[in-house]
Amino acid sequence: MSTVIDDLFPGTTAESTAPATEAAGTPLQAGTPLPLEGIKIVDFTQVFMGPSCTQLLGDYGADIIKVERPGAGDISRNSFPDKDGQDNPIFLSINRNKRSISVDTRTDEGKAVLRRLLADADVVVSNFRSGVMERMGFGYEDLKEQNPGIIWASGTGFGPEGPYSHKGGQDAIAQAYSGVMWRRESDDMKPAIYPTTLCDYITGMHLMQGILLALRTRESAGVGQKVEVTMYDSMLHLQMQEACMQLNRGYEVNWGAMPLSGVFETTDGAVCMVGGFTPDPLLRISEALGLDEDLTLRPEFANLEQQFKNKPALQAIFRERMATNTTEYWTSRLEDQGLLNAPVHTLEQTLADAQTHANNMIVEAEHPGVGTVKMLNAPIRLSATPPTIRRVAPRLGEHNVEVLLENGFDAETIERLQELGVLR
Repeated sequence: MSTVIDDLFPGTTAESTAPATEAAGTPLQAGTPLPLEGIKIVDFTQVFMGPSCTQLLGDYGADIIKVERPGAGDISRNSFPDKDGQDNPIFLSINRNKRSISVDTRTDEGKAVLRRLLADADVVVSNFRSGVMERMGFGYEDLKEQNPGIIWASGTGFGPEGPYSHKGGQDAIAQAYSGVMWRRESDDMKPAIYPTTLCDYITGMHLMQGILLALRTRESAGVGQKVEVTMYDSMLHLQMQEACMQLNRGYEVNWGAMPLSGVFETTDGAVCMVGGFTPDPLLRISEALGLDEDLTLRPEFANLEQQFKNKPALQAIFRERMATNTTEYWTSRLEDQGLLNAPVHTLEQTLADAQTHANNMIVEAEHPGVGTVKMLNAPIRLSATPPTIRRVAPRLGEHNVEVLLENGFDAETIERLQELGVLR
């Protein structure tokens, strides 16, 4: 089979005919390219951290070629049983503006196919465990020999060195190792997993930032480079204020344990109240809650030190009052006093909220097998070059032929690769 690869000749370039749709309300100015138009990214990522990074790059114009395992594809294609199978909402949510090729990377022929794609790629992105790309033959040192300007970007759990370098990265595990999970609103609460993939997303955004910085450096200095981020570092960096206080004062800051803030149940829901960022917050809270006294006059609540010391008693007063009326009643009262507050919404309520729609945060696209797909828009607003949906999330291997034709493979060779099971 090696002769099939050795005898390849440049073929016909196939241009995509996928329709482009506006994902934000502002149209592109005539002739204005998207910020990352012309950037070719070969994407080995899967699950959430990596795909969230590459989708955002794709939303702003990059050509994302998603490399998937034949048959199975990205792990997120099979995360939950769903009526649409591998084209389920979990996968669709983070893989738009990408083209899928399903290549058997265990074969020499499959690796040769990918080397051809990587020969002129601007960026290659992965989020495997440390060392996996190197063992596949796609480490930075391997790739830069044929493509000196390539940007090799990797997101891992812990990085290539250190006692945890061998461990797989996962959101909850990073929460536990980083110290985030240990801090709770009060000591009587048990440590718990944060219920959305906070660490994956933050790390994915750091990975995207690193890629953009490397692209800017290549533009100015003409050099490619390695970009590495870890979930461990990203979660630590999230706690930069707390860490600086701990390192320099030996004091643990816990913003969720502030004595004048908390979540309090009402007769029909709950209110989140933040008793800060305003003069005399406890006096204002006392007035908003309609108390018969100004709690600041009590010695046990007279200052922040005493409020921390006597937080259980103080918050018991808040809870007792909040439980007597509706969420709307208390948010209005707190608002009148200039206190930061919000009703505690479900995700369903938030998706239906007028603010969500005012911000154009829900977009739709047509999928050939699934129909209309609703998903979240990119959160970065650019007035001249807003994000676009040029492609819905691809079916597994949907673009095998298209991508290979663009990269110098002729039709006969592609057919042979398909017959041999390299492309499936």
